[in-house]
Amino acid sequence: MKKIGFLSFGHWANRQGYQARTASDTLLQSIDLAVAAEELGLDGAYFRVHHFAAQLGSPFPLLSAIGAKTNKIEIGTGVIDMRYENPLYMIEDAGSADLISGGRLQLGISRGSPEQVIDGWRYFGYEPKAGETDADMGRRKALEFLDKLKGVGFAQPNPYPMFPNPPGLLRLEPHSAGLRDRIWWGAASNATAVWAAENAMHLQSSTLKFDESGKPFHVQQAEQIRLYKEAWKKAGHTREPRVSVSRSIFALVTDQDRYFFGQDTKSADQIGYIESDKRAIFGRSYAAEPDQLIKELAGDEAIREADTLLLTIPNTLGVDYNVHVLSSILKHVAPGLGWR
Repeated sequence: MKKIGFLSFGHWANRQGYQARTASDTLLQSIDLAVAAEELGLDGAYFRVHHFAAQLGSPFPLLSAIGAKTNKIEIGTGVIDMRYENPLYMIEDAGSADLISGGRLQLGISRGSPEQVIDGWRYFGYEPKAGETDADMGRRKALEFLDKLKGVGFAQPNPYPMFPNPPGLLRLEPHSAGLRDRIWWGAASNATAVWAAENAMHLQSSTLKFDESGKPFHVQQAEQIRLYKEAWKKAGHTREPRVSVSRSIFALVTDQDRYFFGQDTKSADQIGYIESDKRAIFGRSYAAEPDQLIKELAGDEAIREADTLLLTIPNTLGVDYNVHVLSSILKHVAPGLGWR
């Protein structure tokens, strides 16, 4: 059995054939899709976060709106780039969204990846400290976020406050108990996966990682997951770790499916470079008739290692078509692989 959710990049563009042509379209359709996904029986609605792009950049209003309109589905991100964040303000936003949803937030964070502009976090007012890289800054902010998210008081109260204070040092409000245990780290390397385990974060392993061995993507990703699980056990954490992987999977059951995805050119791993000098491997897409799809997915080692599968969706094709995409996986593929 696996938890199955969707992961939306939240694109919009004024193009022929697109159902999401504006930011408003994407935001409102994201809410509708999450509601429909819950009705289908999916376990999660997750959203990418990118700045300076025609994509979703401010997740908490969207997550709160979805939380208010749904009852069971997990709501998350994959991932928030911590280089752009004020950890303390983010705690207030995250706490509010989690309380609105009744404790269903599954928050994916990371040190970030290349963005649309050079050093975009500088425009947000952030600079690495002396001797830090921007990646170091992202991890430092993540640790501060995790620490203050525990809800322990740390701020000296004003002796003459506007409103009466409780005794002792003050914490950030609203505090959502349990949210600290539902933070995930998006890891692109084996080392950062181990670091995530040591710091008691769940693991999000996406559709790319640094190419550290030359092996097929799903094999490298499975090795990363096993290293993470070993590090979690070694750290002595008492709760169970969770691991998600993301995949583009399309069951070709209609002529429209075959038109959109029947000639998929990404049916093999791709090699590229991120941050100009780091060799990365990008996982393949899966698009086939259901019986063939089941055979191909059965050989994906990383999916077998993970407890959660996030299906990346073509959000620009609209809510109805994406409901079809998701329901096709649940109906025609998941039972054959023992996921349902």
